[in-house]
Amino acid sequence: MKKSDFHYELPQELIAQQPLPTRSASRLLVLPPAPEPQQDGMICDLPQWLAPGDLLVFNDTRVIPARLYGRKQTGGRVEILIERLLGGQQVRAQLGVSKTPKPGSGLILDDGTAVTVLGRDEGFFHLRFETGEPVELLLERIGRIPLPPYMTREPDAADAERYQTLFAHEPGAVAAPTAGLHFDESLLAALRARGVETGYITLHVGAGTFQPMRAERIEDHVMHGEWLNVGPALCQQIRATRARGGRVIAVGTTVVRALESSLRDGEVQPFAGETRLFLFPGRTIRSVDALLTNFHLPESTLLMLVCAFAGKERVLAAYAHAVRERYRFFSYGDAMLVFPSSGS
Repeated sequence: MKKSDFHYELPQELIAQQPLPTRSASRLLVLPPAPEPQQDGMICDLPQWLAPGDLLVFNDTRVIPARLYGRKQTGGRVEILIERLLGGQQVRAQLGVSKTPKPGSGLILDDGTAVTVLGRDEGFFHLRFETGEPVELLLERIGRIPLPPYMTREPDAADAERYQTLFAHEPGAVAAPTAGLHFDESLLAALRARGVETGYITLHVGAGTFQPMRAERIEDHVMHGEWLNVGPALCQQIRATRARGGRVIAVGTTVVRALESSLRDGEVQPFAGETRLFLFPGRTIRSVDALLTNFHLPESTLLMLVCAFAGKERVLAAYAHAVRERYRFFSYGDAMLVFPSSGS
């Protein structure tokens, strides 16, 4: 299977550059179990598609202001995009520089903070901040929210709030779990009134999520590693949901990856650690019964995951419909509620 099998044409003007004034004002394209036809709706209709006793699983990761600017000791400008906090004063990061710095060389942030380049690993740099200030506090003080590269603008004050979910608690992501951005207090209250339960995983979305797939044959692609935590409380919630005949609905592809990475003997088990799981057509997704997700980039691993869940032809046909109907795409865009084909 080739990555070009997952290409679709997207007019540039359909890429959402700003969030809507209200989180739950987004549109919702529903893909019911085949052969039922797709339906156009609104995200505020979501409770109508769920049943009392269903379980919505969210990702509670929090986006850190991971983009920093400075210069090399030789004077050249440098952009730092932190990919992961490693503890202490050390991070893993991507560097935007004209010439690759060597291990042992230094960088100077715009506020004067010194940074030492310790080494390089898989395209990422290992850095140490030479300050007694915790890295998290330094980022809050001078870092910028790292908007995705398809947003052709600088972040503004509104992004600090709108590029976070309402339930973002665990800092460490450099990109938002965007399906969760649609939920505001009114929608969450409607879901509670419907009798829908909520649970949480943590998966810190890394900078590699925006890196294009380089292998033409998708089976040759190696996913970037991301850290996740599926706790025992959620595992118990899932068991109870299954026992009462309820459904498990993932809010976002990150939740699917976390739950599938935690499967042991056909059941989601507590797990904390790294995942490089790549889900594409031909690999069965067993941990969830439905998926709420945004529209993803052409030829991306996220689109391939959705196709693995609901069928490539169905999903790409739905994307073509979304383009014709002028849905908004990507992080600040609209959403899909996807069910697998009957019997799959």
